[in-house]
Amino acid sequence: MDEIVKQALAKWPNVPHCTGWLLLDRRGQWRMRDDATQAAGLPGDIIRHDALLGFINRNYAADADGQWFFQNGPQRVYVELGYTPWIVRLSDTDGTLHLTDHAGAPFIPAQAWLDDEGGVLLSDAATPPRIAALHDHDLDLFSTHATLDDSGGVFHFAPGIDLKLSHIARGDVGPTFGFIESPAARAAS
Repeated sequence: MDEIVKQALAKWPNVPHCTGWLLLDRRGQWRMRDDATQAAGLPGDIIRHDALLGFINRNYAADADGQWFFQNGPQRVYVELGYTPWIVRLSDTDGTLHLTDHAGAPFIPAQAWLDDEGGVLLSDAATPPRIAALHDHDLDLFSTHATLDDSGGVFHFAPGIDLKLSHIARGDVGPTFGFIESPAARAAS
């Protein structure tokens, strides 16, 4: 968390939280959602300002209930998730696969799943582990490094790193991995 954010929190500890205004979409893009966008159930406008994206990514965290948020100075902005709290991109550099999360950090997979909608999920070895959905543009590259069968299969990430592919239902992902996809819906209930 940025030092300026910590200072703002100390100075103004009781600023109300907000929900519904920020979305991390299924492709790892941050989207701003005004009242009309929220009312229409639309994803919102993609944020393209590099400095703002960096600020959001540096100040992105989860609370004890599994709700992800962006700490915007003294205000906690809860994030609507298009799927998982992290989205990863898969790339191949001279025959070596690399995963990078939507914030630009390396992501080393420890486990892998296939969901019932054709998505690929990966978790890392962090404590607690981060769960990420693979960007849909990278499914072809993934499939060239996976052996699929009725039981799931294996993702051949790197020499010595062959990850068994388990199955999971899309609706079970949030509860299984302990995150809330829609803090706004939770606050409204």
